[in-house]
Amino acid sequence: MTALAEAGTRWSRQADPESTRRQSIAQVWRGFLTATRLGWQTEANWTNPVVYFLYAVCTPVFATLMLVFMIQVISGGNAPPAYRAYVVIGSGLWSFVVAGIAGLAWAVLDDRERYRMLKYLFVSPNDLLVLLLGRGLARMMVGAMGAIVTLGLGVVVLGLPLDLARIDWPVLVAAMVLGLVSIVALGLILASVAMQTRQDSWHYPEAVSGALFLIVGAVFPLNILPTFAQAFGLISPLTWWLEAVRRALFPDIQSGIGGAGSLYASLAGHDAPSGIEALLALLLTTVVVTLAAVATYRWSEHRAKERGLFDVTTGS
Repeated sequence: MTALAEAGTRWSRQADPESTRRQSIAQVWRGFLTATRLGWQTEANWTNPVVYFLYAVCTPVFATLMLVFMIQVISGGNAPPAYRAYVVIGSGLWSFVVAGIAGLAWAVLDDRERYRMLKYLFVSPNDLLVLLLGRGLARMMVGAMGAIVTLGLGVVVLGLPLDLARIDWPVLVAAMVLGLVSIVALGLILASVAMQTRQDSWHYPEAVSGALFLIVGAVFPLNILPTFAQAFGLISPLTWWLEAVRRALFPDIQSGIGGAGSLYASLAGHDAPSGIEALLALLLTTVVVTLAAVATYRWSEHRAKERGLFDVTTGS
């Protein structure tokens, strides 16, 4: 009777594809939440949450303060508040970028080199991509804490001219959502690279984020760079993300993309993009990067499976 009951259950599931789909979605969601929780506990090293919070926000906060004080010294104390806002937003959000880009790549390296569990995760019922996204989200949560605290201190301590009534909330929300997608896509590309490379790829996320920091207008506008470097900046979604967030928070802030002599001004015919223009450019570049990331990851996963790269450790 038990065998008949089990057969009847299997037949009913096959006859009800909607039930099967719901179960599949629930399984993916459970796997994602479990991976996120594990990633958080791994990142926090199972320590007290308050202690880890203080540790997580120290680096971005002091990095931002260092840049602000350098600007004050160089300008002789005459740096305008709008430029301080420009620097605080760029450097504060950059901790979010670094954490997101590094999260997925370091998840691959952690599970392959340190814990040696990547091969077991690959053959588990959940898609490896879902598990990596969960692990990466945990690290992005750490970066988000640093970004929020940095921006808050910029308003309270440094006196940034933030007017809540002037914030363009639709543009801000849309920019943050698209920015999150683009950061995850860049992290997925680096995770794909990490699958194919040796243990020394621990340094790749920092190298990539350092290069991007130079060309996306994080702490200085693009128009001070050579034309070819500005071109690279204009095709990066992070450039448009920072521009859209700045425009949404401070409508009168200096543009990080346009300005006299900039490549953008020569191409667009006006000095600086509006918040909507930056948002549309962010949408376009995010779609391109996301499609490239998915294709790269699926190719890398297939190649790693065919060559047995999930089963090996590369550390000496």
